[in-house]
Amino acid sequence: MIIQPAKSGNAFFTDIEDNHRVIFQRPALSALTNAYTVVDLHFHSRHSDGFNSVDAIAKRARKLGIGIAITDHNAIAGAVEMAERKDVFCIPGIEITAREGAHILVYFDTVNDLIDFYETDVAPWLGKNVMTSCAMSMESIVACAKKHNGVVVFPHPYCAVYTGVCNPIFSRRRQESLLSMADGVEVINGANVHRWNLKSTVLGFNMNMGLTAGSDGHNLFQMGSAVTYAACMREPAAFLDAIREKMTWTMGKEVGFLRKVTSSSMKLRTNFNNTSDLFGKNMRYGLALVHSGSRKVRDSIHETMARRRAVKKQRKFNIV
Repeated sequence: MIIQPAKSGNAFFTDIEDNHRVIFQRPALSALTNAYTVVDLHFHSRHSDGFNSVDAIAKRARKLGIGIAITDHNAIAGAVEMAERKDVFCIPGIEITAREGAHILVYFDTVNDLIDFYETDVAPWLGKNVMTSCAMSMESIVACAKKHNGVVVFPHPYCAVYTGVCNPIFSRRRQESLLSMADGVEVINGANVHRWNLKSTVLGFNMNMGLTAGSDGHNLFQMGSAVTYAACMREPAAFLDAIREKMTWTMGKEVGFLRKVTSSSMKLRTNFNNTSDLFGKNMRYGLALVHSGSRKVRDSIHETMARRRAVKKQRKFNIV
């Protein structure tokens, strides 16, 4: 799979296959783990909307021979529990739902850093349900994470709804500001749609950011469908430094439609108590989408009229 070069401002990226940093195919885990440190950087447990216990997740990670980051929504109990298993390589992390509804992944060198960040800066702002948006803005979450030396990654920046940073709720200027504050973007999300992962990949290269991949798994069958790997020591600090320094590679393939449906159905139990919050966010997203569409139509009309005026002016000049 080859993407042609594209420009965005002063940024420029070359052929993805030449860089070998993003490969859309099922990961050959046995080969990768022989040469690299390999991690599924986005996985959920029962402590938020995942289906499996930490024990089951650890057992699966051992079998696959990969590292794992339990990144539960607005919760760290699963990540803390995983860190107690010294025979499983794990990256302490969390996926936070910002006030605006978009998601932010934050990773830490140690589980103590994660605990300090969560207890000091996140817990006081959480909603009544684990899946409810916290009361912190996107910018506030990023700023607090940086105080604790966290690595900030925007998951599924392009996706179906408002959970990605590249959605019409945010203005173009605000999107660019947020992206400039982050360390990386998730370019392959195993639960996402391929065309949105492609757009996320282009974004990551054009913004010259660290690249990550994760299954976004809510069930064991998803683990390892998308992974991030680096030529570094099997230590959280070394792996996170590789993201910061743009020295990671990604490989993955989106899970099939039926498995997406199965995974999504497993999330329902945690969203039943979150109906009012979801309704409000969906209403705001819908209005933003309509406004964005109207703005695109207006811009298109203005561009057409400007071209016509330019043509008329040129004709008049030629006649004279």
